[in-house]
Amino acid sequence: MANWPTVLRPFHNNYYWGCIMQIDFHHATTYVIARYAGFEHDEADIIAYCSQYVDDATNSGTLKFDVGAMYHHISSAHNSLDYRNFDELSNHQVWIPFHFLPGNGQKPAGESPAGGFIEKLICRPNSPIAQDMVHECIANKNKPYGLHRLGITMHIYADTWAHQGFAGVAHDVNDIHTLDEQGDTDVEFLDKKKAFFKGIINQVTGKFIGDVLPLGHGAALSQPDKPYLKWSYYDHNNQLVKRDNTEFFLEAANFMCIAMQRYQAGDPVALVDGLPQCARDKIKELFLTITDEDGDDRHQRWLDKIANGFFDDNTPHGFKAVSLEYQAKGRDSWKHKALNTAKLTESVTDVFPYHDSFLKSDWKMFHDALLAQHFFIVHELLPSYGICAA
Repeated sequence: MANWPTVLRPFHNNYYWGCIMQIDFHHATTYVIARYAGFEHDEADIIAYCSQYVDDATNSGTLKFDVGAMYHHISSAHNSLDYRNFDELSNHQVWIPFHFLPGNGQKPAGESPAGGFIEKLICRPNSPIAQDMVHECIANKNKPYGLHRLGITMHIYADTWAHQGFAGVAHDVNDIHTLDEQGDTDVEFLDKKKAFFKGIINQVTGKFIGDVLPLGHGAALSQPDKPYLKWSYYDHNNQLVKRDNTEFFLEAANFMCIAMQRYQAGDPVALVDGLPQCARDKIKELFLTITDEDGDDRHQRWLDKIANGFFDDNTPHGFKAVSLEYQAKGRDSWKHKALNTAKLTESVTDVFPYHDSFLKSDWKMFHDALLAQHFFIVHELLPSYGICAA
């Protein structure tokens, strides 16, 4: 991506297609939240890996092993230019359950928002549907893949804040206009000029993507996913919407901590403290000071902070410096360890060496949890709110 002209990066970068909250939050911040929730490193590492892997599990199909065994797995994301993004069925199977959980207009089960079925599909932060999803995860914590499912659940839960106001289907409800990044009004003239031209580029790019692929927050580019950003737009009803991502993400972090503390207690309504103030302050500091445009760059800076003991604050809440890594595919990834392959995609002709440890591998546990999560959301949770998704 680094060799692409800046103006063309939105067409190349997967995040700009409006479906992916970025890796700095889903992996690094989620790890930090898990540690403050009381999980030790090994468990927090699993939770954070699974949270991010929801965005990277783009392959699906049936694996064949040399002993005759088989394993079927599903995907939880599509690459930006994947033809499946144009397929309504695939949208229902991937974007709705894993990235744009319907909010039912913040109405409880048995009630519907005004505006018809599409209004039920619009993602809303910490909706009753999202809360029910968290409760189900806690109720099943003793499954072999319990921690892996918690990571998946935290991904979806966080996305209800980042993706609020958008739906995981191709629909005019996602059609927005007049994007505006709201910076400091006292910046130098050249910075204002740069911001002006960047705004023009955002308008043109957003319009193009929104027209070609009105899925999720495509027309909003990556604005919903940057923790440091304040921005605004006019929605499909031509109403001005002002967003402060930092405050949204801090609220998400607190509720995620509450959910993870309740998971540990095994009680979905347990009275817990959530994020301590010292943790909120440190997380907010990083949100506001790590402002690289690229999510991978922000992610690396978070990892550096974790490795350098930024969260070791000599309080009962902090944790020691630790080396945290994430490798989605290829050598040293969970997939590589489970299947002994560094290939990025599988072929139908591939036959993998089987070993008994596969059954307990993190990669398989993730996909077991993904199947369980998909079945629950599509076949139990959403129907209880009058939502039928494929």
